[in-house]
Amino acid sequence: MPVLISTNMIKVLLVDDQSLIRQGLKALLELEEDLEIVGEAENGEIAVKLVEEFHPDVVLMDIRMPIMDGVATTREIHQRFPKIKILVLTTFDDDEYVTAALQSGAMGYLLKDTPSEELAVAIRAVHKGYTQLGPGIVKKLLTQFPNIPGNKTPSPPTYLAELTPREKDVLQLIAKGASNREIAQKLFISEGTVKNHVTNILNRLNLRDRTQAAIIANTYLSYLNDSTL
Repeated sequence: MPVLISTNMIKVLLVDDQSLIRQGLKALLELEEDLEIVGEAENGEIAVKLVEEFHPDVVLMDIRMPIMDGVATTREIHQRFPKIKILVLTTFDDDEYVTAALQSGAMGYLLKDTPSEELAVAIRAVHKGYTQLGPGIVKKLLTQFPNIPGNKTPSPPTYLAELTPREKDVLQLIAKGASNREIAQKLFISEGTVKNHVTNILNRLNLRDRTQAAIIANTYLSYLNDSTL
């Protein structure tokens, strides 16, 4: 009987300057039936070459590395291979690293103390287009919005009232990490229409990307659910 090869394997590239970390991650992740480690890189320069060669689905990216760091590598991979998802895994949770990595195109930011089971779940989620942020990372991102108090839900800004009911629906789904395709299926509209709504939302709220939109949506979720807004 012929052996059936699964077509649902997620190809993962490991990028970390410490060989011990790479070996440990490889050993843990290869225990997952749907994850395949296709390569390892000790710096960003090698990582870009391996991305060109193997075209992984997800790149697990460290931040501090010699020759070419994780932020610069993320930016280059995202620009050249926008369909490849990048998930940062590092020991550093400095505000500037978090912001720079997400601005450069990373789909998520986790710390290395993340349990292996949760890391595997995050890889699958990022592969599907969901944003993954480790504990405490969202709070750091919220500091980018000076009008939002840290421990208190603020009054909704007036510009939220400019969103149409459909745009509010789309924004709430963005907050849940849904991709354009999933939003289209949920709302029974085309992906093209979803893209138009997302563009309108970012323009109306003066936001840079979906990550900022998700933060805004989570902060004002109760107001988005209020039909009187």
